[in-house]
Amino acid sequence: MATPAPAVSNQSNVLEQKLRIEQALKGSSSWFITIAVLSLVNSVLAMTRANIQFIFGLGFTQIVDALAHQAGGAGLVLDLVINGIIAGVFALFWSFARKGQKWAWYAGMGLYAVDALLLLPAKDFLSIAFHAYALYRMSMGLKLLPMMERLNHSQATGAVSSTF
Repeated sequence: MATPAPAVSNQSNVLEQKLRIEQALKGSSSWFITIAVLSLVNSVLAMTRANIQFIFGLGFTQIVDALAHQAGGAGLVLDLVINGIIAGVFALFWSFARKGQKWAWYAGMGLYAVDALLLLPAKDFLSIAFHAYALYRMSMGLKLLPMMERLNHSQATGAVSSTF
């Protein structure tokens, strides 16, 4: 009587690989939420006229902050609302990207790349460099998606591939 040990072992390997990839996806997608939160922190710092800012924020929110200062008191409320919406969009990218949704990775990374271009006229090269690094780290997660799809497919069909 043959034992089912090899099948259990293969399923165990697939599950282990899937867990590792899911963990790496969550780590890579966390860049979206980090950017969202620190952009809001930057907005609060700008509203209080603090002389510090994080390089991790968004150029979009910096533009809104500058316009809000010109508008006066009513502009500050609008500043929080608009920057809250912008941060919320990045939080949505984070939520969907960590679940393996390709569109969230592409849209979030594309928007963040456009944001880096907004920093060029201001010659904020440190922030641009950080954007490039963050995009690189995000791309690592994006590269994991095909592996995750193959693992999900192999679990669904019961087939195990050794090409991981």
